[in-house]
Amino acid sequence: MATTKRVIPIAQAKTVSPEDALLREGWKRQTTIGEPRLSEIVKNYQAMGFEVHVEEYKTEGEGCNTCFDAGQEMGMSYGTVYVRKSAEAAPDDELFED
Repeated sequence: MATTKRVIPIAQAKTVSPEDALLREGWKRQTTIGEPRLSEIVKNYQAMGFEVHVEEYKTEGEGCNTCFDAGQEMGMSYGTVYVRKSAEAAPDDELFED
C-alpha cells in the first residue's frame, strides 16, 4: 500500500519594516537629511512641541541614491526624521495641520 505524502502549506511570516511600524504608531515621515541640518530640524520640531524619532538612513532599493551613496563614502551619515504630536503639545495651530 503506497502512502501519499501530504504537504501542509505554511504561510510565510510577514516582516514589518521599521517605517511601517512607526507609521502605525502615529509617526509621520518628514525628511531624510544629514548633519548639520539634521540636528537643527530635530531641535526645531521639538521646540514646536513634537515628539521626534530619527532612523539611520541606508540606501537600498530602486531609485537614484547617488548623492546619499557619495556622502556615505565620505563618512557622512543621514537620518530620516519622523514626528508626531506630543501629548503635551500646544493647542493646534492651523499652520501645522495635516
